Amino acid sequence: MTFITHMDLIIILYFSHFLHSFKPLQTNAIKTSKYNPFTFLPLNLFEQFQRIANAYFLFLLVLQVIPQISSLSWFTTVVPLVLVLTVTAAKDATDDIVSKCVLCTISPLKNFTTWILDVLVHKTNKKSTQRNPYSYINYTHACLNSSFHSEYNLKPAVSPLSRTLTYAGQKYPLDNEKILLRGCTLRNTEWCFGLVLFAGPETKLMQNSGKTTFKRTSIDRLMNVLVLCIFGFLAFMCTILAIGNCFWEMNEGSQFMVFLPRQDGNNAAFSAFLTFWSYVIILNTVVPISLYVSVEIIRLGNSFYIDWDRKMYFSRYNTPAEARTTTLNEELGQIKYIFSDKTGTLTQNVMTFNKCSINGKSYGEIQKFYLQLRNYTVDFSFNPLADPRFMFHDHALVEAVKLEDPEVHAFFRLLALCHTVMAEEKKEGELFYQAQSPDEGALVTAARNFGFVFRSRTPDSVSIVEMGEERSYELLAILDFNNVRKRMSIIVRSPEGKLCLYCKGADTIIYERLHQSCSKLMDVTTEHLNEFAGEGLRTLALAYKNLDEEYFNQWKQRHHEASTELDNQESKLDELYEEIEKDLLLLGATAIEDKLQDGVPQTIEQLSKANIKIWVLTGDKQETAENIGYSCNLLREEMNDVFIVSGNSPEDVRQELRSAYALEGSMELEFLRTACMCKAVICCRVTPLQKAQVVELVKKYKQAVTLAIGDGANDVSMIKAAHIGVGISGQEGMQAVLSSDYSFAQFRFLQRLLLVHGRWSYLRMCKFLRYFFYKNFTFTFVHFWYGFFCGFSAQTVYDEWFITLYNLVYTALPVLGMSLFDQDVNDVWSFQYPQLYIPGQLNLYFSKKAFFKCALHSCYSSMVLFFIPYAAMHNTVRDDGKDVADYQSFALLTQTCLLFAVTIQLGLEMSYWTAVNTFFVLGSLAMYFAVTFTMYSNGMFLILPSAFPFIGTARNSLNQPNMWLTILLTSILCVLPVVTYRFLFIQLCPTINDKVRMDLLYQFTLHQHLPPPPLRTRIRRTSSRRSGYAFSHAQGYGDLVTSGRFLRRPALSGSSGFANIGRTTTGFSPMGRSAGYSPTGRPQNAKVPDVEVTSLQMYRTVRDPAF
Repeated sequence: MTFITHMDLIIILYFSHFLHSFKPLQTNAIKTSKYNPFTFLPLNLFEQFQRIANAYFLFLLVLQVIPQISSLSWFTTVVPLVLVLTVTAAKDATDDIVSKCVLCTISPLKNFTTWILDVLVHKTNKKSTQRNPYSYINYTHACLNSSFHSEYNLKPAVSPLSRTLTYAGQKYPLDNEKILLRGCTLRNTEWCFGLVLFAGPETKLMQNSGKTTFKRTSIDRLMNVLVLCIFGFLAFMCTILAIGNCFWEMNEGSQFMVFLPRQDGNNAAFSAFLTFWSYVIILNTVVPISLYVSVEIIRLGNSFYIDWDRKMYFSRYNTPAEARTTTLNEELGQIKYIFSDKTGTLTQNVMTFNKCSINGKSYGEIQKFYLQLRNYTVDFSFNPLADPRFMFHDHALVEAVKLEDPEVHAFFRLLALCHTVMAEEKKEGELFYQAQSPDEGALVTAARNFGFVFRSRTPDSVSIVEMGEERSYELLAILDFNNVRKRMSIIVRSPEGKLCLYCKGADTIIYERLHQSCSKLMDVTTEHLNEFAGEGLRTLALAYKNLDEEYFNQWKQRHHEASTELDNQESKLDELYEEIEKDLLLLGATAIEDKLQDGVPQTIEQLSKANIKIWVLTGDKQETAENIGYSCNLLREEMNDVFIVSGNSPEDVRQELRSAYALEGSMELEFLRTACMCKAVICCRVTPLQKAQVVELVKKYKQAVTLAIGDGANDVSMIKAAHIGVGISGQEGMQAVLSSDYSFAQFRFLQRLLLVHGRWSYLRMCKFLRYFFYKNFTFTFVHFWYGFFCGFSAQTVYDEWFITLYNLVYTALPVLGMSLFDQDVNDVWSFQYPQLYIPGQLNLYFSKKAFFKCALHSCYSSMVLFFIPYAAMHNTVRDDGKDVADYQSFALLTQTCLLFAVTIQLGLEMSYWTAVNTFFVLGSLAMYFAVTFTMYSNGMFLILPSAFPFIGTARNSLNQPNMWLTILLTSILCVLPVVTYRFLFIQLCPTINDKVRMDLLYQFTLHQHLPPPPLRTRIRRTSSRRSGYAFSHAQGYGDLVTSGRFLRRPALSGSSGFANIGRTTTGFSPMGRSAGYSPTGRPQNAKVPDVEVTSLQMYRTVRDPAF
């Protein structure tokens, strides 16, 4: 279905002959949800049991119903499995409902059903008061330029097998110009006809949806490997215990046959076979069933922290940060390479007319006289049609306009005519420009403020107001812009009948087409262009040419013939464009400033200190990108070995790479090796596909975690290619945001996303995994040691209820509290010491090595937890002389020692205690004793004797002092190696975390709760002057403007609203220009001792040398 925004009413006309002659067609209803109320349960369970862990525990449940194998009750497996399946099913259902709601939000016509090939009548409630209104389509999210071809009495007959529209005996092609794409807005008309071509599953949205690529973190991939290793280790332990059972049955089992007779056919080998599967059930906790659910809960919680972070909220656009995925949070703490777009990502993508060069004279610097005043901007009050938001600082240009300088007038006349901007005037004198690119909007707005106001256009004319006088130029041809031509021209006839061609484009392209008489002016303008580009401005050259009437008529005839050709139409048109765009006369050049976003230099500096390499991938010219690199601190003065690879052939590029670092091998690897040796890389003139290829290249050979950040549709491929994609909601629509994993409004929020949220998420996840494996392995290994003392009979050490509730109740909340609230240092210190980010890049917190250390620690703890209570209970009596060395008392003592040991270990892991953490830890211990005393009470035994056999064990055992002494001894022995290792490690080989925390402790000792502010030293750099053309927008509205297709008659012209201004009304005298103008608003001619003057400044942080 085609969606039209801002609609009020849509009327559908059904054609009965279509319905009778064709089979019933499907509706436009689309389905993107995976489930419905009837299929949710079977489909979701099928998906969940495709996971190895869930299928494994289902297999265990089947084993437990076999009496000869199972020594545990069925509920020990059913309760955890049902809980895990329920939580996962609830999450899947929520995600499915949310995705459906998002689609409904995107699709305004969600409750609207038609048949394919029906006719739509689109009405809007907006009435335009614009003079000469021209109906067109403004694409907010679409990428093709379209227009309508319609009449009042349209009666279409569409052949289902052809792409033509037959009307009144004539055929019209249905090409892209006649297609209305989703996300567009119809302007300056109250109604129109439309024909539905693609609806429902045939829409572009559904055809291009495909399967979403599932991104997995490095921890996920490591977990898959570790789970397979755990399965292998489980089989190894069960095999050892089964072999032990076989030997025990052959040597010792015959002595028990008197009161435990064997069944017929049961021998030692068969007993060992059954014992193997019995221990598979008992030792199942070594495979963590609740691990995946716990990980999802932790990731969800950390995602909420990103959504709720007020410091990442941009109030100007009411845009908060958004975590669009919950599976990649810890990956944010391991980023090694950042690939960033420039325009709209590092810059604001809000263009301002900053400087210009007209007839060899440069304008735009702040004059010394006005610099002494606080308000030194130009006053445009003489122009009633001026845009009040436009600001300019050089009064000399206004004086030249008022003095009617012919070159200055021609300059701004060109800017007012040579464009494809659409004007909308809702009220008299209130103009709103719809420009295809911010560059064009800035140029037309500049001409408007300087007295050359673009007012309206029709398919064959352009109306402007020149210094208060309204003039209409006949529009004869538009030679539109594209990425190959890199220029745009317009041919008009003035009211006096004079033919003229106006052209604007890249300086290199315009210079090739200039007349020889412009050589001196070209040299002066080139110097100005170099100055402009050296300040990071986006430059554009302007030229014109007077045309002969007879020559133009011949050219126009050839142009018409070429435009109707079926073969080689584009090449023939290009030849005609080249022919007429020769011997141009240079007028001057413009310089547009695309200001950096707030905090970009500081963000790049912080990320560089965190050992993150930043690559800028942009379509701009080399000089512009290089100067932006200096202004945002990506390139710095201390980088002496800055070299440029700019070859035009593979051989040239290979030679430049080898001359830089003498590399060998393929050019792809040469580029990667050279680039990775650099601190910063800027790739210029790259296409969207090349951006994705650069990202894939680094992913393929460097095995590093990558992040791509952009704001426009041309960044989508790069965002999808990277491990993590970040979209900036800016001036170029929402395509990047909709394709991203995380989104926010400003580039500066990236440092908080990585250095705070990313690092905390990675640290918490690693701590969780280490502790989770430790507590589960310790719990399971006690069973293994007990097997050697129970005749390998597959008897459990603990009570069955303790086995059931250990992971669900007793240890669930404390570890979740640590994983959601723990932080080694606060966010302020995370920014003060960005080096804290480096351990995540090196996988120091959780790896295979850390996993095996955890397994060895668990093995030691399990031996302490089994053998110390076993020795303490051996031949022990109570104070009254009664024996306490029974199985129930030993089980209670062992499980109590286990719970205290793992809780203390959790306390050692936590770095940041909160009231919630404390409540979870103490509450879990209190819950254990409450549940234990309840289940071991007389009342529970009387209700279900078979389910609660440990009657009175808790009150009879825990009132003995030797029991608590044993608990204390095992707890100390379990944590003593950990405390010793950490103490020695901090003293002998401290990590960056240890150093920062010691410094933090020192600061708190001195009652300095906040770190001292960094000392900033201002330094300046010498900037070479460079050209920086960036006329970067898609093919314009040229075909639409000259097509002659509009939906209603032009309105009557109104008054210009512009007072006539002559020479005597100026009130200003031209002033001399100063030496330069800095974007920071400071005069360039303020001398600093021993520092060379420059227009760009950057800052370097000087840290306290005491640390």
